[in-house]
Amino acid sequence: MTNTPFPLEPSAADAQAAIADEFGFFGDWSERYQYLIDLGRKLPEFPDAWKTEEHRLQGCQSLVWIVAEGDAGRLDFHSISDSAIVSGLVYLALRVYSGRSAAEIIATEPDYIASIGLAKHLSPTRSNGMAALLAFIRERARAALPE
Repeated sequence: MTNTPFPLEPSAADAQAAIADEFGFFGDWSERYQYLIDLGRKLPEFPDAWKTEEHRLQGCQSLVWIVAEGDAGRLDFHSISDSAIVSGLVYLALRVYSGRSAAEIIATEPDYIASIGLAKHLSPTRSNGMAALLAFIRERARAALPE
C-alpha cells in the first residue's frame, strides 16, 4: 500500500464544490488544461510493480493503471497515466472518490465534469477514458458492498 493524499475534503460533494471553485478562477481552457497538467503532477508515487496488464485500465487510449484497496468502509484508489492531461483527469476523479465509503462513491454522480465544462473540452477518446475510469471506481465500490 502506498501513501495517498486523498481525501482532501470531508465529502465527495465538498470535493466537487472545491474543484468547481478552483476551475472557476481560470478564464480560458488553455489555463484550465495547464492546471489539469499541474494537478496530474501531484499524483502520489505509483509503484512500477503495479504497472502491469492486470492493473491497466481498459478503454483508455493513453496508458492508465489503477489499483483499488480497502473495503466498503473506505476504498482507496491509486492511479497514474503516461499522459499529462489524463493524469490530471485521474487526479480529479481520485479527489472526489478515493478514501470514501463504497456507499458514498455509488451515491455520488461526477457532477464536477459538467460544472467545470470538462465534457465539452475533452476529445472523444479522452471522454471514453474518463468514462472507463469512473466505471472502474463505481464497479469496485459496488463489489465492496455486502450482498
